[in-house]
Amino acid sequence: MDQYKTFIIADNQDITRAGMHGYISCLFPRSTIKDVSCKNELVSAIVDSGKEVVIIIDYTLFDINGADEMLILANRFRQSYCLLFSNGLGDAFIRRLSSEPNVGMLLKECADDEIRSALFSAVAGRHFLCGMIKEQLASLPAQCTGMSSLTATETEILRLIAHGKSVKEIAALRISSVHTIVTHKKNIFRKLEINNVYEATRYALRAGLVEMADYYI
Repeated sequence: MDQYKTFIIADNQDITRAGMHGYISCLFPRSTIKDVSCKNELVSAIVDSGKEVVIIIDYTLFDINGADEMLILANRFRQSYCLLFSNGLGDAFIRRLSSEPNVGMLLKECADDEIRSALFSAVAGRHFLCGMIKEQLASLPAQCTGMSSLTATETEILRLIAHGKSVKEIAALRISSVHTIVTHKKNIFRKLEINNVYEATRYALRAGLVEMADYYI
């Protein structure tokens, strides 16, 4: 499979960069490889490439501040593919990003065949989770809350939040008090185990309450 791609390696570990250069040069000899050392360089490299790219990033060693920033990056450049390549990823992080279609996960202790499979999947744009990540995900306790726990009123308020409405605007639309909407909002966040409007919007998108075309990051 000699498919041309631009690979961007966002990893501050010399041995990892050297290893990935070796894999990519062997598997995709016509591809271009760029190394970046910080988030700003990464964004510039993606923009400058002017095409679909494969981003190989060690989230734990790079200046990405949490899962929110990874989600923003993945959604801003949806035509690109992010392969998270790390020594370990936290349970909450895996839970939040494992369903992203253009994000794959691979651990650095994985065997040669899985590394190759992950790279082929990334080039083809196929979702990839290595065996250890799948096992970790399967071992996580099921979410005890979710859409089914929301009342009809809370579901509608979640939809309005996802459409960018403020608390005051929602109160006016529902002919209700601001205090009541704030209480509903707190209950929604508690039940869905989310912390901010961005996470609420992500949840509403996945639940089908709003269409992707209605929301831009």
